[in-house]
Amino acid sequence: MTRDDREVTDVPGEYDADSVESVTNDPLAALGIGEGLSGGLGGFDMNALFQQAQQMQQQLQDAQRSLAESSVDGTAGGVTVTVSGVGELNAVTIAVGRFDGADPEDLTDLGDLIVAAYRDAKSRADALASQALGPMAQGLGGSGLGISGPG
Repeated sequence: MTRDDREVTDVPGEYDADSVESVTNDPLAALGIGEGLSGGLGGFDMNALFQQAQQMQQQLQDAQRSLAESSVDGTAGGVTVTVSGVGELNAVTIAVGRFDGADPEDLTDLGDLIVAAYRDAKSRADALASQALGPMAQGLGGSGLGISGPG
């Protein structure tokens, strides 16, 4: 007799093939928890959950697309920087006559003002993104499921 053909003799009590319940491929049903994920579990509907996740994903993609198409300005001392809603630098505008390109100190100041204007614009873009994406993050329970704001 091979290993697979052996009789079940090491099980305490008597072995009665008629009393053994049928084997199932549904682990929850095997545990007596219900009719699987789609029907039992006290009304838990996996299909509804999946559809809700798809809707949230579509809303997130729409919000991200809208943010990428929007623009936000930041200013500092005669410098205006424009960034997209996701923080991508789009333009730098310098007021005419405010800076002398031959003066090294003016050029240093200009560089500092560009950085300050970018930070202002980026801060505004982050606030816009938080406002647009915030409700979706709350819908996820703020769980950090791989969704991060622009940064």
